[in-house]
Amino acid sequence: MPRVTRGTKKSRRRAKILKLAKGYWGARSHNYRTAKEAVERSLQYSYRDRRTRKRDFRRLWIIRIKAAAENNGLSYSRFIHGLHQLNIELDRKILADLAVHSPQTFFRLVEKVKEAQA
Repeated sequence: MPRVTRGTKKSRRRAKILKLAKGYWGARSHNYRTAKEAVERSLQYSYRDRRTRKRDFRRLWIIRIKAAAENNGLSYSRFIHGLHQLNIELDRKILADLAVHSPQTFFRLVEKVKEAQA
């Protein structure tokens, strides 16, 4: 049976892994076997954390809205409930941005919710 050396296929596959491992510490960026393990692990982390990032940002937005609403004398849950009652459809990302960058607009929203609940 003829011997197969897998010239270009093998070298390209290894080069791809080593390119992904560029910047890793020590043997992880030079040795194919350790680089492959490190790259596989890092790809798993990046896949997982693309989903985790969405949760983290939502938590951050809720914290910012809560702080701004309580500064204006309203709890987070009452504020969100009031917005739903008034059919104001602003998502938490926009509300957090308003709370941070234009507090006057956020204050007006809080006042509208307070009027509706009173």
